[in-house]
Amino acid sequence: MGDAAEYRPPWWYRGRHLQTLWGPLFRRPRRPRVRRERWETPDGDFLDLDWLVGGSGPLVLILHGLEGSSLSHYASGLLAEIAALGWRGAVINFRSCSGELNRLPRLYHSGETSDLGWVVARLVDAEPGLRLGLVGVSLGGNVALKWLGERREAAPVAAAVAVSTPFDLEACARVLDRQPGRLLYTAQFLRSMKAKVRAKAHMYDGLVNLAAALRARTFAEYDRHVTAPLGGFADERDYWTRSSSGPYLPQIRRPCLLINAVNDPFIPAASLPTAALAASPWLEAAFVAEGGHAGFLEGRTGRTSWAERQAMAFLRRHLLG
Repeated sequence: MGDAAEYRPPWWYRGRHLQTLWGPLFRRPRRPRVRRERWETPDGDFLDLDWLVGGSGPLVLILHGLEGSSLSHYASGLLAEIAALGWRGAVINFRSCSGELNRLPRLYHSGETSDLGWVVARLVDAEPGLRLGLVGVSLGGNVALKWLGERREAAPVAAAVAVSTPFDLEACARVLDRQPGRLLYTAQFLRSMKAKVRAKAHMYDGLVNLAAALRARTFAEYDRHVTAPLGGFADERDYWTRSSSGPYLPQIRRPCLLINAVNDPFIPAASLPTAALAASPWLEAAFVAEGGHAGFLEGRTGRTSWAERQAMAFLRRHLLG
């Protein structure tokens, strides 16, 4: 699509790990003003949505990645792109990700699509004819694509973009559980997730095997002892299989752009869904050599993102068409 194959990182921004780590460590995009709304869910929990202040016309919902939030650099960057168009935008903070632990004995995970479905249904019920777009990053991309595949023709969105999506969760877990990914990335994710599990265990005695959860050093161990039992899966492989978005791609009936870097240290290039792309008229791809995981930064300081610009160009084409 357009210049989608033309991404070239700045000269100083080379290599999969630098491209992945620079954003969360050093990127400071201009963040527009937001306001928070707490939506009480039907099951007695809550979701916090952070909305752009102002804007009109189409609405873009942003889904963040693992242990991210509306404060993630890519969420702020996307909100800035949406604000520049004068559109409406909001970030759905998954349960436990808004800075406050959720109430119920459950957490979000890569295959949990019911909250997205509930938010979208509420928005569409309140505003019939809403022109709605989705942008999911990493885990959020997996959630968006899986939900679109589940809903097929009934999905009430005009278009979606998924950036740095782990289409095959088992393949990605295996990569991250080896070095250097285990040291650079997995340990940081597990530190954050274990803190939530420890807090949940104080709220709900016997919820999980806390000792085993806190001993986890890999995604396989964590998903075996936490994600699987809390999510109703038999084990980590059952979770990975049932929650991966790859098998749902052939069922999608809305225009989707998939943006991934071949050098993503989280996602093996062999797991990119080339067969599904070739078979579907609904899917477009921008699989580029460089970019890392949710990187794709541009300019002298890396303040802007090529992927975010591509996402909004794709949504403009479909939400204004």
